[in-house]
Parts: sequence; structure tokens; C-alpha cells
Amino acid sequence: NFDIAMIDLERKEVYEVLQAAQSVGIFQLEGSGMQSLLKKLKPSRFEDIIAVVALFRPGPLGSGMVDDFIERKHGRQDIVYEHPSLADILSDTYGIILYQEQVQKIAATLANYSLGEADLLRRAMGKKKPEEMAKQKSRFISGSKENNVDDKVADDLFELMAKFAAYGFNKSHSAAYGLVSYQTAYLKTFFTEQFMAAIMTCDLDNTEKLVRYTEECRRLRFKILAPNIN
Repeated sequence: NFDIAMIDLERKEVYEVLQAAQSVGIFQLEGSGMQSLLKKLKPSRFEDIIAVVALFRPGPLGSGMVDDFIERKHGRQDIVYEHPSLADILSDTYGIILYQEQVQKIAATLANYSLGEADLLRRAMGKKKPEEMAKQKSRFISGSKENNVDDKVADDLFELMAKFAAYGFNKSHSAAYGLVSYQTAYLKTFFTEQFMAAIMTCDLDNTEKLVRYTEECRRLRFKILAPNIN
């Protein structure tokens, strides 16, 4: 009566497997670059898995954003919020604007954007058209003024949002991927033999993957038996 939809998303044992980067066969998390990121980041909650999927892209990796995320998660770098109301919006990502939805929420909270307007802002930041950006900046600062946000703070925050928007990822997409990552990690943690047998069966025609999975079985001290007509 096992139900994958009912599993606990905060099982310590699953996070221990991920922290050790024993992620062969785990959806989205099995590449060597991703394993290196897992070792440094050491995810300890479901929000961290969502973030890992969003962070492992050329933009964030090349910008230093990933290093900042890791340092802040482990308390080695201060988390600073440009405005107190950002704490609720950015606490899950340690003060870093990682998701497009965060850009929209900041605009709605600080500058009274409607959700439709916030989506237009997200798109404008993604495309970086100077005229559109100038219009949006003026709108953002005037909207922030209504909430007694200092012009300099609003200006700095807009520039910060524009910088991060270049690397912003869609959180709903990342969360959906992250859920499947956690589910496969859960199966590998608690049903290891069945999981390894299943993924090897699924990739029967992929020699490269089979070799990697065979090596993982050896690491796990599982015997792989030769075909037997009986």
C-alpha cells in the first residue's frame, strides 16, 4: 500500500544521501557537476532541492551567485535585506533573488504592482529592453514611494532585481523537478535494491548508464547476478 504521493518530504535519511552526493540514478541530480554542488550546498530541506535545480545553470554558476547562496546557507556570509519586507519573500533563498516569482512578489509588495503588471516587469527584465526598463523603473520607484520606501532604496532594489532577473528561474518549474528528484532519492534511500533494479531495467539499452549503475551497485555491495535460465 505504498503511495509515492504521500511520502514525507523532510526525511533526514534522504537528505543525508543527497549531502553525501550519492545521487547516481536520482532525477536531475546525478551528473558530476551536480554532485559537486550537492557536496558544497548540503541540502537539508525540500526548499534547498528546489533551489539546487534552479542554481545549476550556466548563469548562476558563472556569476558567483551559487557561491553566495552556499556561504549564506552555512552562515559564513551575512544575509542582508535591502528592505524589511523582503525577509518574507527571500528567506527561503537566503536573501538571494533566485526565482522569477520573487521578482513579481517584490514588485507587488513594495511597489503596489498588480499581478499582471508584475508579470510584464518580469518579462521586461528578462528581455532587457532599455526603453521598457526605464518605464518600469519609474513605475517601481513611484509605487514604492506610496509605501514610504526611500527613493534610493527603491532605485537600488530595482537594479538588484534587474541583475538577478538575468538568472531568474521559474520556481514552479523548479519545484516540479525538485519533487521528482526527492521522490527518486526517497526510493533510492528506502528501497535501494528495488530502485537500482528498476532503473537498470529502464536503461537496458543504454550501456553507458548501465556501467555507471553497475558501479553504484558495487559501491552499495549488491551482487549483480548473471542471467539464469532457471
